[in-house]
Amino acid sequence: MPTLVFSHANSYPAGCYRLLFDAWRAAGYEVHAINKYGHDPQHPVSSNWPHLVSQLLRFLDEEVRPKEPVFLVGHSLGGLLSLMAAARRPEPLRGVLMLDSPYIRGWRAGFVAFGKLSGRIHKQPPASIAQERRQHWPDRAALEAHFKSKALFQAWDPRVLQDYLDCGFEPDPARGGLRLAFRREVEAAVYATLPHALARATRGLRVPRAFIAGTHSREMRMGGLEATRRFVGPLYREIEGSHLFPFEQPEATAALALRLLEEMAQRAQVTG
Repeated sequence: MPTLVFSHANSYPAGCYRLLFDAWRAAGYEVHAINKYGHDPQHPVSSNWPHLVSQLLRFLDEEVRPKEPVFLVGHSLGGLLSLMAAARRPEPLRGVLMLDSPYIRGWRAGFVAFGKLSGRIHKQPPASIAQERRQHWPDRAALEAHFKSKALFQAWDPRVLQDYLDCGFEPDPARGGLRLAFRREVEAAVYATLPHALARATRGLRVPRAFIAGTHSREMRMGGLEATRRFVGPLYREIEGSHLFPFEQPEATAALALRLLEEMAQRAQVTG
């Protein structure tokens, strides 16, 4: 049975991707995922995310313990972590599939580096927005009403929204009610420490790679669409939707991912 290790996007725990996991398991894959990055004190958020990459590799070795090479798949933050993990230790991997994870390089990477050095990155979106995100609701009814009223979440598949409400919030022991399970200070820190040296971090990458981008993804346009296309090569695909297309079109995303995993497996056999 082929094995797939999935890494989530910033602020969205792994449970949000249940429908994708179900589809991949139905297709014969063994699926593993870290629930939340950035919340383990042994693997803190820091510039360029080296400890988060180490968390993924440790999970692979100690929890997954695969008997054969695996696929690394990730959305946004998770795609970049998967890519950097593959570059750090490519030998046990069959391929890397990134879902809307822009490959930032050139002047865009320089802009990120300057923002981190100057501290401005903390004061600009998306880090500044994350720092002010609402983090408490009195009860489940208020929680549902809040998110169902927002245009961003209205575009999601209703089943995914329910999964997010189920896994993205937890009882607040201090105030009662519910609070964000993915702490907003962690979300902000992830945004403020974006990798600005991906070209160096992925030098020597030898495993097959594939990519799915949202046709209306603002993050791809800002992060560098053409640079990403050139880096990925022939297994670059697009799907209708925004940066959060896995939540908007879970079945279509899962199906396209399966086709790309098969293509990478074939390429791995040829090059192996």
